[in-house]
Amino acid sequence: MGDKMDTIEAIKSRRSVRGFTDENVSDEIVTKILGAGRWAPSGLNNQPWRFIIVRETDTKAALSNLTKYGPTFKNAPLLIVVFLDKDHMYNYVKDVLSIGACIQNMLLAIHCLGLGGVWLGEILENKEKVNKVLQAPDSYELMAVVALGHPIAKKRISERKELDQLIFLEKFGKSW
Repeated sequence: MGDKMDTIEAIKSRRSVRGFTDENVSDEIVTKILGAGRWAPSGLNNQPWRFIIVRETDTKAALSNLTKYGPTFKNAPLLIVVFLDKDHMYNYVKDVLSIGACIQNMLLAIHCLGLGGVWLGEILENKEKVNKVLQAPDSYELMAVVALGHPIAKKRISERKELDQLIFLEKFGKSW
């Protein structure tokens, strides 16, 4: 796949990957992925996202105990733990939305680089415990964890609703 995948094709072909090989992900690739994330739009360009990179087996195991998706946490070669830095907030809702855009940028970069990743949010139920495990500052509020690595070969499919189920003209009720 490489860096040149068409944007629309990348959006449509990206799938959540929860199974990974043991192959490591280089720091160079991680830097590219984080670089894509930081180019997301944010209110007043405040860039409120912060990342903690987790590679250590013990840390992944400790985090895996804080979610029902533990196997994904344990088996991924790398976790990117994504936070909102409340000391650099502009507007809570806008900042959370911009972090969503940051995560999507990273997921698309992961896909375009031939890797697999998944956005994990259920662990938010234990966000204070995550901060404790990672010794994150109190100003960091957990937003998600992105697990990534080299995907296990598997057919991944996904369905989407038809646009006419999602779009209405300005007088609500008139279909697209």
